[in-house]
Order: sequence, then C-alpha cells, then structure tokens
Amino acid sequence: MTDIPLSHVFTYTDVDRAYWAEHLEDWMPARLVDAHVHFMDDRYRIETITEAMRRQYWVNELVAAQPAETLAHCYRTVYPGRAVTCVGMGFAGLGWETEGGNAYVIEQARRYGWRALAVVRPTWVAEQVAWLLDQPGVIGVKPYYSLIGWDRDTRDRYLEASIFDFLPHHQLEVLNDRRAWVTLHVPKADRLGHPDNLREIREIRRRYPRIILVIAHLGRSYTLPHAEEGLLPLADEEGLYFDNSAVLNPAVHALALRALGPSRILYGTDNPVFYLRGRRQWHGRTYVNRTSYPFYFNREREAPEIEATYTLYMYEALKALKDACAAVGVGRAGVEAMLHDNAARLLRTANTQE
Repeated sequence: MTDIPLSHVFTYTDVDRAYWAEHLEDWMPARLVDAHVHFMDDRYRIETITEAMRRQYWVNELVAAQPAETLAHCYRTVYPGRAVTCVGMGFAGLGWETEGGNAYVIEQARRYGWRALAVVRPTWVAEQVAWLLDQPGVIGVKPYYSLIGWDRDTRDRYLEASIFDFLPHHQLEVLNDRRAWVTLHVPKADRLGHPDNLREIREIRRRYPRIILVIAHLGRSYTLPHAEEGLLPLADEEGLYFDNSAVLNPAVHALALRALGPSRILYGTDNPVFYLRGRRQWHGRTYVNRTSYPFYFNREREAPEIEATYTLYMYEALKALKDACAAVGVGRAGVEAMLHDNAARLLRTANTQE
C-alpha cells in the first residue's frame, strides 16, 4: 500500500499497519482521549531552532509545527476505526508567539470538538489567566520552565528552576478557584524524584486541592530508576494524576501501574514528536533513541534489516503499556480507564466553579 504522510518527515507504512494489526487492534478501546498532544501553525513561530539547540537536545530536531488539520488526519490514520478526542496545547516556549498560538489552539479545538490547554507565561497577572479560562473549550493551562526566559542556544537555561518560578502562586489561586486542569512538566535534571519537586507538588496539592494536577510523562520517568525515585514517593497522594506520554519503557509502565493504579493514569502521545520511527534502548538512568532517519542525534545506526522493522514510537509506547498491563494483571476495565475513561471523567468537571 502507499505510504501516508503524517507530520514532519514521518509516514505511515505497511510496517505500521502490520504492527497495529498484530499488537494493538484487538487491545485498543473504541474510544480514546489523547491527554497530551501539541498542535500549532508555523506562522506563530518566532525563532527557528539554532544548530546549537539541535545538537543540545534530540527533541529539538522533531518539534515541527503540526497544524490541527494534520493532527486530525493523523488520528484517523494511526487509530483506524477509533473515535479520538484530545487535550491539546501549543508549544510551550518563547520561540513561539504565546498569545497568537493560544488563540489558534482555542479556535481549532472548538472547530474539532477537542479541549484546549493555554500556554501561560509566569509574568502574566491573575486576570490574564482568568481571561484565558473564560475562553470556550479551555479547561486549564500548560506552564513550562523555558517560558521564564529565552536562550538561543539551549531550552534548559532554567531547568533547575522551582516549579513556582514558572507557575506562580497568584496563578495557582485562579486555577484553584476554577478547578482548572494543569499539565505540569517537572523541572530539574533529577526529574520528578528531586526533593524540591516532591515537596512543591505536595504543597500544590495541599494549598490548591481543587486543581486537576496532571504530571506529564510520568514525571519524566523514562528509565526505571527515575520512576522509582519519583513515582513511589507520590503513590499515596490521592487526587494526583499522571499522563504516560513519551514513556516507552515497559518496566516504567509496570511500576506506575503497581504504584498508582490505572485510575490515576491518563494516556497521552506527546505528538508530533512520537511519530518518530524507531525504538528506544535503556542503560541504567539513560536511554538511546534509535531511528531510521538521519537526524543529528542518530549517530549510532542499526543494521538496515533492523531499521526496516521500525514502527512509530507512539506504537512502541502503546505496546509497552499493553505488555505492562499483562504483567501486572490490569484487565479491560483498567485499559479503558487509562485510554479514555479517566480523562473523560476529569474533563466533565475541569474549569468549573462547582
């Protein structure tokens, strides 16, 4: 069959069709909520990625604008026969026009029946956040540490910031009043398990209990040691949710299922990044991304016959979750909870003053 373009340089091929049919068709629910996805029009780009940034972090090579029309097309392609909705957001960085990008996401989410998270800059006053929450379809916000300030060479200038440096208390007060959804990408090189992150997340839960707080990427727990350090201390923090976007490690998914249970996990893709074709390998606290495209970061290529078997990273992530569910004993109800029901339930109450 003909390859179907997805986003950026990626396509949907017979390898992907076969992988879906073998591993995912009978396992995936009829309805899905992608609780973590990015879409944006390239006209809102302010700065292009520099060569230094390309070399500094592999994701920088993959952050190509994915317009809403492309996302809708990709959903139809990669989830055949499924009804899909999403919690969508723009790109949280000062290389993109924040206000215009938010307006685009809000407009397109309304057009497609999706829900939107507004990117918020830490310098904004409470009234600006409240105004965004008044917009149709906006359920909450997406803060990010790189919104503290711009650096042409690295997105990690403020990596070691406090959560409250980019999600200040005056904004949290508004978000709490509105029972808003917050998708939080934790800072720190040590990820979720850093003592400051654990302490500040507990503080948010204590001081702002009405916020629907969703920790992105299982707290950036892409390796098992990071998952053990971050997820286990928060296992008893009821009412705290986690999306599993960008996590490909079956051992991490299994630990999350044991520690949190399927009722606190939301499915997410983090696309357009995870249309990437390839596989990930883990070495202690680090990982290596394998792919068949000649990106700068892809310096250690595998044999052509191995690369020919690569499927989409988002499919690898779903297969890892499937394998973890089987290992832990999570049945159909738990799978449907993570891939649809949990997010659907939270969406019914997000950004309300009930």
